[in-house]
Amino acid sequence: MNNLLRNLICAVIILLALPIHAQEKVEYKTIVYTSDALANEISKLNTERDASRGFLGDIVQATGNSMRGIASGYVTSFFDLGVNAIGALVTRNSRLKKEWEEAVKKENVYQTLIQSVSEMSDFYDDTSFDGAMDPKGMRFDGIGCLRMEGPDTMFYVSCHIDRTKLYRIINHSKFELVLDTLIINPEHSNLPNTQLDIPFSFADRKNFTLSLDISITSSWMNEVVQLQKNQELGHFTINIPVEPSTLDDKGFFRYVRKNDEPSRYQVMGESFIVPRSYMGFRDERDNFKDCWGTGEYRLSVNIKESCDVTDSYRARWKEDYKHRKELAKKGKEMGILDQTWQVVSRQKWDELAQSWVITTLKAPAEYISNDLIDKWGLDSK
Repeated sequence: MNNLLRNLICAVIILLALPIHAQEKVEYKTIVYTSDALANEISKLNTERDASRGFLGDIVQATGNSMRGIASGYVTSFFDLGVNAIGALVTRNSRLKKEWEEAVKKENVYQTLIQSVSEMSDFYDDTSFDGAMDPKGMRFDGIGCLRMEGPDTMFYVSCHIDRTKLYRIINHSKFELVLDTLIINPEHSNLPNTQLDIPFSFADRKNFTLSLDISITSSWMNEVVQLQKNQELGHFTINIPVEPSTLDDKGFFRYVRKNDEPSRYQVMGESFIVPRSYMGFRDERDNFKDCWGTGEYRLSVNIKESCDVTDSYRARWKEDYKHRKELAKKGKEMGILDQTWQVVSRQKWDELAQSWVITTLKAPAEYISNDLIDKWGLDSK
């Protein structure tokens, strides 16, 4: 583990130890997996299916290993207005039950949008003379997302390229994902989405559902010098209901796909492989050749947690309304309802794990300071 990554982990642990409400800080790490073996599997499948269509041709040696030298990181930050999910409860302009219904409806949904800070390099491990869609050297192998509280994993999802459908890369330049692992604890989720100290309980909430929307975009230059900018290449969706009967004795939903078995939960969608950008190349004899790059792309992951209220909870709305007003008054006195939130995103290439890591941290602005960014060893942009 390098010093920069160690400093990042220490900074995150410090933030997680701060005495603020759980719903006022959320930190995710999104991992983009790479694999050296995947390219060999694709090449082998291609050879078996059609020996006449191999991945032949010289590769530009002058570029070396394109995965080196990209360890520079980025930090971006922006301010967001503090979420005031209980605003309706401190006014008297509508009927009480309607206020309660509106407040609960808002807090039954939480969404987090995670985006790569810059283009990620590289989808392939080297340049090619064979064309923009040459899959030789393909390294991208899937996406994962992690949320922790201290040393404990509260949410983890992992998807890899479906090895049973590699033929789609050969035939259609498309790939699909398969869900390998999912760990989630509804009681430690971001629901209810409120600054009030209201824990999640299946006695009050039902139909807990985790949804993920993943999109991949890219920009590239073709051989006639036309720029294709921010084109969506593919989109994936995952929807998984979590019921109390599926939880273990610690309140966790755990799913791990066994090797070579179909996944119990389907990942809907597909994506084109990333087009290589055209570039000219002159060899040592000054001969000009057409050449295509290693493929840059961007990633967007929208994580959504949602639920409904139980009939028994709705029947107790008057009692709950009174309790919420007491919590709101206490929160107002403490000043937590007036806080603004800041979101800081950091993108880094992990040389040891051979994967991209996007860290997104959302917390009250006063806890995300320049000192934290300095500990990351980067400049804010």
